[in-house]
Amino acid sequence: MENIYIETYGCQMNFADSEVIASILQQAGYGMAAEAGEADFILINTCAIRDNAEQRVRHRVRELRALQSRRPGLRVGVLGCMAERLQSRLMAEEDNVSFVCGPDAYRRLPEMLQQVRRGQKAAEVELSTTETYDDIEPVRLAGNGISAYISIMRGCQNYCAYCVVPYTRGRERSRDPETIVREARTLFGQGYREVTLLGQNVNSYAWENVGFPELMDMVASIDPQLRVRFATSHPKDLSDRLLEVMARHSNICRCIHLPVQSGSNRMLKLMNRKYTVEWYLDRVAAIRRYLPDCSITTDVIAGFSGETLEDHEDTLELFRKVRYDYAYMFKYSLREGTYAWKHLADDIAEEEKTRRLNEIIALQGEIALENNRREVGREYEVLVEGESHRSKEQLFGRNSQNKVLVFDRGDAVPGTYRRVRVESCTAATLIGRLVQ
Repeated sequence: MENIYIETYGCQMNFADSEVIASILQQAGYGMAAEAGEADFILINTCAIRDNAEQRVRHRVRELRALQSRRPGLRVGVLGCMAERLQSRLMAEEDNVSFVCGPDAYRRLPEMLQQVRRGQKAAEVELSTTETYDDIEPVRLAGNGISAYISIMRGCQNYCAYCVVPYTRGRERSRDPETIVREARTLFGQGYREVTLLGQNVNSYAWENVGFPELMDMVASIDPQLRVRFATSHPKDLSDRLLEVMARHSNICRCIHLPVQSGSNRMLKLMNRKYTVEWYLDRVAAIRRYLPDCSITTDVIAGFSGETLEDHEDTLELFRKVRYDYAYMFKYSLREGTYAWKHLADDIAEEEKTRRLNEIIALQGEIALENNRREVGREYEVLVEGESHRSKEQLFGRNSQNKVLVFDRGDAVPGTYRRVRVESCTAATLIGRLVQ
């Protein structure tokens, strides 16, 4: 039996895809290698959303040449968004790559591996308008046996000016809700206590008469001991109906990731985000109204095409108004094939992008610390996930707001819910003790 080893880069969607890939290949008779040095095939599942992500993959591919020289039969393949974006060009540029496979072609992998074993190169990158892999039970590759991802839809058709995802993952298509509920119910029966529903824009999920609020209601109703999270929400589609469903179910986590990208209306229009700052703040106000204890996190881009100092200041001001609990903050990198690549100049100097990004990071660090200081003295129900990285005498878990809490082990066990009282904090972590 030949063995495969999967390395995953990028977002939660990619990790969920790797579990689908593992399932397809196991059903075809392949085994899973514990490490790269034991594999016959190394599959690198990739992200293409930023240049830095692609450069990391290229560096890893070149690193593997040394291993391939010691194991002449070892073959390397690149999967996912980077494979879709670069297609056969990637094999020409990285000559130790034997095959590339896009996100909608994973069912073809067994056939591709056989083709590669016969000494041929293989490329399958055709996008689909129907593929959702909803009949495949993912193989949970890593994780902790407590939290799992469930893909509810694939693709995106928002066409934000900076984003390559619509070109690498195709148009939106949703899974049958019954398959989603069945997967969540199976996970709960296996001991999992948290699921995260994934989509590029979960708010646009649609299957006959079931929208995303209805789907959330169905999954949350499986059992009150099953926590339900989701990612990612597009601000233009965040509805009061969803917030009403969340308010009705205490096991739907009080955390909403709401990417803003910029605090300037001029930038939002250039980015083709399809909402204004005023609309965004209205959605934030609605969240606070329905879910007063909800944390809000975001994504933001520094130095997008044409961004002025005034636009940048508008972003800082938005951060001060919303007071995010966490933010993913990046400087803009031009992506080939996007609207911005074709029509907008990447005209902000790298040093200036870095300066603006660092200013956002510093402000967000201050806000996060202030937010966490207000948590001191409060008690939370925490889903215990495992040992703290710093000490085996401590455990960590997350509360409904997705904040990490670290506490002395006591008699707590991973996979259970425990009450924890917050006693101190950093900008990233709450530190507490078990409440007996």
